[in-house]
Amino acid sequence: MRQTLPLNRPTSLSAPTFVLGALALWLLASIAWRPLLLPDEGRYASVAWEMLVGDGLTPTLDGLPFFHKPPLAYWIAMGAMKLFGAQPWAARLAPALGAWLMAASLWLLLRRWYGERSAGLGVLVLATSPLFFIGGQYINHDMLVAGTISATVVGWLLALDEPGRVDRRALSLGWLASGLAFLSKGLIGVVLPLLVVVPWLLAQRRWRDALRLAHPLGLLVWCVVALPWAVAMQQQHAAFFDYFIVAQHFRRYSSGGFNNVQPLWFFLAVVPLLMLPWSLYLPAALRRLRGADARALLWPWWAASLLLFFSLPSSKLVGYALPALPGVAGLVALVAAEGRHWRVAAVAGAAIGLAAVGVLAWQAPGSHRDIALTLRSDMRGADRIVLVEGAFYDVPFYARLRAPAIVASRWDDPAIAQRDNWQKELHDAAGFASAATAQRQLWPVQRLAELPCADGAIWFVLHPGDSHRVAAIPGAVLMRKGANGDLWRAPERATCAAEPR
Repeated sequence: MRQTLPLNRPTSLSAPTFVLGALALWLLASIAWRPLLLPDEGRYASVAWEMLVGDGLTPTLDGLPFFHKPPLAYWIAMGAMKLFGAQPWAARLAPALGAWLMAASLWLLLRRWYGERSAGLGVLVLATSPLFFIGGQYINHDMLVAGTISATVVGWLLALDEPGRVDRRALSLGWLASGLAFLSKGLIGVVLPLLVVVPWLLAQRRWRDALRLAHPLGLLVWCVVALPWAVAMQQQHAAFFDYFIVAQHFRRYSSGGFNNVQPLWFFLAVVPLLMLPWSLYLPAALRRLRGADARALLWPWWAASLLLFFSLPSSKLVGYALPALPGVAGLVALVAAEGRHWRVAAVAGAAIGLAAVGVLAWQAPGSHRDIALTLRSDMRGADRIVLVEGAFYDVPFYARLRAPAIVASRWDDPAIAQRDNWQKELHDAAGFASAATAQRQLWPVQRLAELPCADGAIWFVLHPGDSHRVAAIPGAVLMRKGANGDLWRAPERATCAAEPR
């Protein structure tokens, strides 16, 4: 592919400080617009909050060890909340950081191969793609792992840029990023960068360079970064390896029974739609690949290999496509400047992203912020919180709970272990806690009137229309009727049930 972006016209797109600084401002500009979305944002923000006020090493959900994901995103959110307070925008700094790292990594590679102006346009394509923009402010682990995977790929490519030679510093930085990717979302932090880089090298018959990836220094860096937390968790919880590695990686990838079942072609439809208007450049970009060199072919391979990897399992989420976005953006950047409309595309993409965030801020679907703020202002230190037949993920975060809430449900239902929902999450988490902790935190909903003795009042968070569940509790009164839930309070009782044995 011939170079399409002239390098002799200095513009703001060729100024590194401007490009990366403007990118940071763009990613941060709207992260405070909206409340937490459910379930993901509420769940992960509350886990980070629990770690901040409790055990900073072990992720917990309602006081129970929660090993669905590793801790890096929680640690970043903890640090942000420690510095800036427990605000939703502070919890969103982890995905924002991942998005910035992805775009900065793309900028480094494009600058090395094509020049600074091409690099600036690549960042512009990425930053104004709605999928990237929204992913950069959505609290889950997907954008952080996508950013660290991108940094890994770029580090390795720069390390092996000259055939037959290896830049040990760049290689070590790549392995450092891979270790952080493991702490973001597990083994894909190693597998996906290898899937991008190794076949690309082998297609050029550079098998010796592929072997150089396994340099002892790089592997040592990875082990120092990635393993201490995993080893510590395995020492504390004998079933950690089987659950975190075997169940959450291999079983989830290879078997059914999980939510979000989508057809094989899901990403083929979703990614072009959520990258509009830039995806309109893809047909022209793909036509230009005939006879292209290895560098130009990297971009479609980066995108296609990762999208294919995530297309094979039956369960698919939109966020799984995020690690593939640098491949799409790099490919588009090589042809976009030939036309006259790339500025229009950038404005349109930015407008779509901002409009989507605005709609979410206006609707705030499912938020329990209103009743949580009442809890926060009215509850006293010895009071307890009971979440009735629901996770109500955002309540612990907004209410700033210092002790984990009790969750009441039909925990004796044998079907829970076969589901993929909030009950299954807590059921699994209880397996890593002591029997006494599990019994205290997961209370039978049939026995709400028999909660153990305590010095303070008991607050109940219920779904609208579930008031019958607290009708038998002496003195229970409705304190607030929220948009998506009700808040009840029962006073301290003179007689109550004994602690469970």
